[in-house]
Amino acid sequence: MTARNALSPLPQPAVGTAWKTSPDVTDVPLSSFTRRLPLRRILCLVPLVLVAVVAVQHRSVLADGFSHLRSAEWPWLLAAACATCLTWVAAAVTRQGAVMQRLPRLRLLATQFAAGAANHLLPTGLGASAVNLRFMTVCGVPLARSSAALALYLMAEGVARVGLLAVLMLAFPDALRLGSLLPDGVAGPVLAAVAAAVVVAAAVLFLVRRLRTTVFTFLRTALGEARSVHTSPARALALWGGSLAFPVLQAAGLAAVGQALGLPVPPVYMVVAYLAATVAVAAVPTPGGIGSVEAALIVTLVAAGGPLALTTAVVLTYRVITVWLPLVPGAVTLGALVRWKVI
Repeated sequence: MTARNALSPLPQPAVGTAWKTSPDVTDVPLSSFTRRLPLRRILCLVPLVLVAVVAVQHRSVLADGFSHLRSAEWPWLLAAACATCLTWVAAAVTRQGAVMQRLPRLRLLATQFAAGAANHLLPTGLGASAVNLRFMTVCGVPLARSSAALALYLMAEGVARVGLLAVLMLAFPDALRLGSLLPDGVAGPVLAAVAAAVVVAAAVLFLVRRLRTTVFTFLRTALGEARSVHTSPARALALWGGSLAFPVLQAAGLAAVGQALGLPVPPVYMVVAYLAATVAVAAVPTPGGIGSVEAALIVTLVAAGGPLALTTAVVLTYRVITVWLPLVPGAVTLGALVRWKVI
């Protein structure tokens, strides 16, 4: 190669053209990459991954609960499983009663089953609320009406649960002997502390403007939707009938498990114990009440007269039937509903 060729300048591109890069260094737009990702398939697997994580975290509870199933009377366990299945029907009836627009029945029922799994993976009922809100939106219910229906459902379910507990406590005042769990002279200060906590909560509600606005907006939205729903007797019956049936079926499942393991507590006392425990832990931010519900149920069943060891076995068995056994099929259903764009 001559010196002249070696020192000659590199050829320049013509005007209006650009350097062409090789295909192996071509930049792929981010939007094109995200379009290629199977996002819905990935979302289908998320519930199963979360179930596996929760199961590993509570593996000792699962082992203890399944061990008690071997010594239980199977007809009563079957009755508890049937009551658990009927809770999804009651939830579907209540959801339909909270909205005027007619929802597809089978998809609504499947959504409640899937929402149960989501509810055990996210805290304070956020999972079930998110699933149902998305379902109603896909069904064509406007977001404002969907939110109002969700608020009405939560209000009706809470009123029904607390009202049912109050009625049963008046009818069976000796159902819970919480004072027997406390040393002498402690019951009075404990009740005073509870009363003080209620007063403080009420004061915070009225003094903190943002919290007060949020609560009042929730109640106003729920009551506004309630007025339109109660113009239809069928919707009102579905709303309140389902709201009452849901906690009754849950409590009936606990009573059936108590009978299966021979817990020496009257079934109606177990119903009162269940309602009191679930009302007490309603504000505890744990996924599906895992951990807090077990502790509260053990306390209330012992207060109802059950031995501690047998009460613990009943609670663990009950939670296996109502939480852990439906969790995997519920997660699979949730993934399928996401895949099929039902939610």
